[in-house]
Amino acid sequence: MILVDTHVVLWIAQVPDMLSEAARDAISGERRRDGIGISDKSLWELAMLVSRGQVRVKTSLREFLQEVERNFIVLPVTSAVAEASVQFSDAYPKDPADRIIGATARVHGVRLVTRDEKIRASGEVPVVW
Repeated sequence: MILVDTHVVLWIAQVPDMLSEAARDAISGERRRDGIGISDKSLWELAMLVSRGQVRVKTSLREFLQEVERNFIVLPVTSAVAEASVQFSDAYPKDPADRIIGATARVHGVRLVTRDEKIRASGEVPVVW
């Protein structure tokens, strides 16, 4: 399994050309094997983006989120994820969502597909981009 960042969920559905070749390959390969995971925090981020009008969807918000749930393995914030989220160094982004998503990847021992340069530069989570 791999974990995808929130923006990657949107790009898979709406603008796959935004994904790097390595990201597309990793997503394609894992889709056939163990599946693609997202943090449950990504569901909340998607809801916020749609409700604020920053992202447009063709269905209701609920239908959109249910479609995401059908297409991804949603990984919850557990005590281990919560603990790991506060153990990043100062090099890792301070954004709580980024910390939860990165911690989810760490706890599950999977790579994170993200374009986020600060996450990638920190070297604290194995990343595909």
